[in-house]
Amino acid sequence: MKLLISGAICLLSLLASAESVNVKRAVPKGFVTTRGADFELDGSPFAFVGANSYWLPLLTSAQDVEATFQQMHDAGVKVLRTWGFNAINASELAGARQSNLTYYQVWNDGDWTLNDGPQGLQRLDNVLKIALKYDIKVILAFTNNWVGYGGLELYVDHIAPGASAHDVFYTDPKMIASYQRYVKTIVNRYKNSPAIFAWEMMNEARCLGDLPSSSDCSAPLGTLPKWYREQSDFIRSLDPHHLITTGGEGHFFWKNPAFSSDYNFNGQAGEDFDLDLTLPNVDFATYHMYPQTWYPQLDFPGSNFTVESWGLFWIDAHANAAKKAGKPLVLEEFGVTGEANKTTIYPSWVGRALDTNHGIMPWQFGALKLKEDGGNRLIKYADALIDGASPNDGYAIYKNQTAIWDIFTNAAKLQAARSL
Repeated sequence: MKLLISGAICLLSLLASAESVNVKRAVPKGFVTTRGADFELDGSPFAFVGANSYWLPLLTSAQDVEATFQQMHDAGVKVLRTWGFNAINASELAGARQSNLTYYQVWNDGDWTLNDGPQGLQRLDNVLKIALKYDIKVILAFTNNWVGYGGLELYVDHIAPGASAHDVFYTDPKMIASYQRYVKTIVNRYKNSPAIFAWEMMNEARCLGDLPSSSDCSAPLGTLPKWYREQSDFIRSLDPHHLITTGGEGHFFWKNPAFSSDYNFNGQAGEDFDLDLTLPNVDFATYHMYPQTWYPQLDFPGSNFTVESWGLFWIDAHANAAKKAGKPLVLEEFGVTGEANKTTIYPSWVGRALDTNHGIMPWQFGALKLKEDGGNRLIKYADALIDGASPNDGYAIYKNQTAIWDIFTNAAKLQAARSL
C-alpha cells in the first residue's frame, strides 16, 4: 500500500512538474512570455527572426535610427538585440563629448556616474520608442564580457585596481553591488515598456576576457552558474514580467573524455549550459556560434572538419538541451566571413534552426543609406559608418547582398506564418 501511495505521489509530482513547464506567466499586454519551449505574445505563438545591432544607440541622428528600424521592419525582423551599456573612463570624457559618442556611465576613482542626458540614456530612450513604433521587441544586455564599449573589466579596473583575473567580477561583493546598481537603473527605467523583449545579464560571460582567468573559475566550481542564479533572481525581484536570459555563448560542461580538451565542452569557459537552463529565473536559452574562428586549426582543405557540419552539431546539441529543459531557445549570434561562405552555409544552419524551434538572430544587421555626417563617421575603435553603411566587421548582412539577405527574409516569413 505504501508503495502504491508513494508511486501515486511521484506520478502526481511529475505531472505537476510537466504542467508547470507549459503554464505561461501572466504578463501585461504587449509583453512576450513563454509557454514551455515556445515564446508567446498576447496569447499567440511568437516565432521570430531577429537582428543584432550594437551600434544602433551609438547613432547620433534620430532619423538614422528610424531609417534602420524601417529597414529591419521591411526585412521581417521582430526582435533586436543591442547593448544596454556604453561606458567610458573619465579620461575619455572630453573626447567623447567632442566626437558625440553615446555613453551611459563615466568611471572615475572607483565608481561610476550616470549620464541620462541627450548624449546618454536619452538615446536609448529613443531607440526603444522607435522600436515600439515598428513593433520590434528589444533584448538589452547589461554589460560585456569584453572591453568593447565598457565591459565588466571597467568594474575590475576601478574597484580592484591591479587585479590580475577577469573572473573576480563574478565574486567580489563591491563589483556585484555596482553591477546591480546599474542593472536597477536600467530595469526601473524601462520595466513598464512593452518594447523590451528580455533583460540579458551579460554578453558572452566567460571566466576569461581581455584579462586571464584565475584557477578559481570553471564550470565544475560553479562560478558562472552561481552568478547567473544570483543576478537573474535579483532582476526578477525588480521586474516580475519581462523575460530574463544569460546572453551566454552556450558552452557545455560535458564529462565525456572525447571533449576534454575542447574549450566549448570541457567547462573551462565557466558556463554549464545544461545547468544554467534549469535556473528558475532564466526564462530561455541563448547561444552563439562562430566555428570558423573557433577552430581555425581544423578548417583546412582535406580535413574531415567543416564549418557547416560542426555548426549543425552545435545547433542540435543546444536544441536537445533546451528540449530536455522545456524552455525556448535562441541562436542569438552566429556568423561566418566571406560572401561565398555565407551563401553556402547559412541556408543549412538557418534550416536546421527552423526545424528545431529556434529564435534566429544573425550577427549582424547591416543598414544602408545612413546620412549622419554625410554617411561617413568614425564611431569608436574601428567601428565606422562608411558611405552610408553601418559598421561592418566582416559579418554584417546588407540588403544589396541579395542572396544572403533573402535567406533571412524568407526565414522571417516562415516564422511569421508560425506565429499566426
